[in-house]
Amino acid sequence: MSIYKLSFKNLKRRKLRSALTMLGIIIGVATLVLLIGAGTGMQSYMKEQTETMMGDISIYNSSGGAFMGSSGDAYLNNDTVSKIKNMSQLYDIKEETQFTSEMNRTPIYVLGINNWDQVKFNGTPGVVVDQSLVDTFGYKIGSKITIKDKDFTVTGITKETTGMGMGLVFLDVEKAIPLNDNKVTSISASARGDPETAKKDVESQVPGTMAMTQSDFTKQIDDMMNGIMLFIGAIASIGLLVGVISIVNIMLVNVTERTREIGVLKAIGFTNQEVLGSILMEAGLLGFMGSLVGLVMAAILLQLGIILFGPQLGMEDVSLAYMLPAWLVLVVVGGATLLSVLAGLYPAWRASRLNVVEALRYD
Repeated sequence: MSIYKLSFKNLKRRKLRSALTMLGIIIGVATLVLLIGAGTGMQSYMKEQTETMMGDISIYNSSGGAFMGSSGDAYLNNDTVSKIKNMSQLYDIKEETQFTSEMNRTPIYVLGINNWDQVKFNGTPGVVVDQSLVDTFGYKIGSKITIKDKDFTVTGITKETTGMGMGLVFLDVEKAIPLNDNKVTSISASARGDPETAKKDVESQVPGTMAMTQSDFTKQIDDMMNGIMLFIGAIASIGLLVGVISIVNIMLVNVTERTREIGVLKAIGFTNQEVLGSILMEAGLLGFMGSLVGLVMAAILLQLGIILFGPQLGMEDVSLAYMLPAWLVLVVVGGATLLSVLAGLYPAWRASRLNVVEALRYD
């Protein structure tokens, strides 16, 4: 009988014990993949959206830009906007603005945009309100709304939210800028030549501005998400470690219970290396099978998360491939298997060192 058949036979003989031992690995792997997969998916999605929806360069007030109730000097003023538009290094220049207001005593956040691809909504571009305003005031497509004493007709409805208890309204930027006293929050543009050179030219030639390229945005996303994933990965790894420790315990129990059996194997010709390999194979199989089951569980939970929460977060286009890249699958399965083999190393060494005569006399 080969050590491979022997390892499988030993696992099948103690089905319940093997299943309970794998449970620790399953829970650890599922938790690890679930948390890291969610972070990886969000990171990949955010980077892709940044690359497809913005120009080569984005320009803000040097204070960092105007957001939700910022003072007037945090915006790009008319003189600054004119200078930027006159720069020969830039083309396809687009303005955006955002501000807070009230609608029937309900606070709202207004976003003036020119790229409607960045918003998921039902209807047509122009004036898009979020579901909270629909629920509060009964708005529907074709309804009249008033923002800063100016009437508009609702053209679409979105499920996106501010997440801060405020209503959300998307407007064509041409309609939004006059409502905000012609203040511009940001400008995006394509660059003739190297975006980094254009960025330096803007900041040196237009005082009071700060420019960011696509590379700057993706680096910010990477820095933020890498720190978060390192933290949650460390926490989730504790669960996997507990599962690995359980393998050490169970393999030691197995070796003790099978002392006489190991003696018989040695008596009929099994070498120390073969006994060692058999025990390590058992430990590795526990880790491998447990990691596969945990991976499948995590994939199912991630897919359910996409279906249930994707539309609310404006991320319904995220696919499971974002969250389960090949490197994550290989690292988790390979890592869990390797750790399990290492966990079985001492029990396997102990079994291989058993004296044949003493093992046969063991009761």
